[in-house]
Amino acid sequence: MSTTTQIVVSAPTSDFALILNWDEHPGNARNWSSFRKIYTTLIVSVIGFISTLATSIYAPGSDDVAREFSVSLTYSLLPLSCYALGMGFGPMIASPLSETLGRKAVYLTTVPLFAIFILGSGFSKNIHSLCACRFFAGLFGAPGVSIASATIADIIPADKRGMPLAIYYSIPFLGSLTGPMIGAVIVEEKGWRWTQWTTLFIAAAVFPLLGFIQESYRGVLVQRLTKRASVERPAGTTRSKKALLKHFFTTTTSRPIHMLFTEPIVGFVCLYCSFQFALLYTFIVGTPYVFTTTYNFSVSQQSLSFFGLVIGALCATAALIAMDRIIYQPKYLNFRQTTPTLEFPPEHRLYPSMLGSLIIPIGLFTFAWTARPDIHWAIPITAQGVAMLGSMMTYVSANMYMVDTYGPMYGASAAGANSLVRYVLTATFPLFTLQMYQKLGIGWTASLLAFCTVGMVPIPWVFWVWGEKLRGRSRYEKEM
Repeated sequence: MSTTTQIVVSAPTSDFALILNWDEHPGNARNWSSFRKIYTTLIVSVIGFISTLATSIYAPGSDDVAREFSVSLTYSLLPLSCYALGMGFGPMIASPLSETLGRKAVYLTTVPLFAIFILGSGFSKNIHSLCACRFFAGLFGAPGVSIASATIADIIPADKRGMPLAIYYSIPFLGSLTGPMIGAVIVEEKGWRWTQWTTLFIAAAVFPLLGFIQESYRGVLVQRLTKRASVERPAGTTRSKKALLKHFFTTTTSRPIHMLFTEPIVGFVCLYCSFQFALLYTFIVGTPYVFTTTYNFSVSQQSLSFFGLVIGALCATAALIAMDRIIYQPKYLNFRQTTPTLEFPPEHRLYPSMLGSLIIPIGLFTFAWTARPDIHWAIPITAQGVAMLGSMMTYVSANMYMVDTYGPMYGASAAGANSLVRYVLTATFPLFTLQMYQKLGIGWTASLLAFCTVGMVPIPWVFWVWGEKLRGRSRYEKEM
């Protein structure tokens, strides 16, 4: 049964108070046709795929970069880390900017700039220019990942987000895992520069399709509607351009950092999810080393060693969708029937995360002590897939919990904080992963990572028990 609600657009999303029958308004992104919703979700997911593909597609070419520019192997991995660092800082501006100017404006501005710096990376003449171009490519590629989840939250209500967000959050993992597989073939046939140009060609093919998506953020849509209708603003609520600029830099750009350190849900979700993503990049950098030194894999065989991780990621996506349909949706419908006036607790999003937290260490410990010449290579590859299954279930579920907790209004800022921590760790891990494998050995390196995941197992379980109290203390209102 549909209900008509009056929504007051408050100061964070508009400069004046306005009462609208927004639930039934044709301008509401949640009233779009199914085709437009699917198209928008697909396009922003593809942009996210390209952005993360660009991170890891470079990795197989690092040996060639080291030889061409006469630098060490660790130094040759810096462009990978610089891109990840750019991916971390980009959302600090882009996410709150999308809450000020709208999602579409940010997409249309950043994607061409991303392509320009990817082009520059391919033409770089030294390691310094390559690092600089890769950093700015990551900076402008980041919004494709960080604000896409907020876009999906704009157009799909909380109870229907399970499948779209499960698919979307799988994209960064699949993009990062596909990158080395594609990159290895390209490097062997064409050289490392073509890893950059291949990324450029894909981005150029997708960019025109962005022009057909519509603005989805409620605050911006309401502002446009009232301006079009010539609604008079109350006295004292109109801001000058200087005041708006000051508000943006003093409030909205600092919001992700503020949420990171003052909101326990944001802080611990960022910590847990960031480690999962950094773990992914230890596989990206370490897997070729493990299977080359242990099983004498060639360059092309190294790319095949990622199939276990890819299959694990695909199984995680299927498991997330199944758990949404079998567990979350029935509980949601039952809750709506018994208590229709109350909010369905977002903690119900945590079922996959709680299960995944137990699966990750099992996969990592198995990988640690089966990657040996006397054990067939298929066993450690399978163990990697199990670890990736648990890692993705944890990552996606925790992110959906955070989106449901803060909604579209502050969801992009929370995602921006998540991206910052995630990619700072991602930038750091590749620089010491190989040294860890070389000094500690495969068994103890993977075991050390497994022990870290054991220490983080309680995080989703704590949210399940005390999440409601933590949400009650939040300084950030929720917008459904």
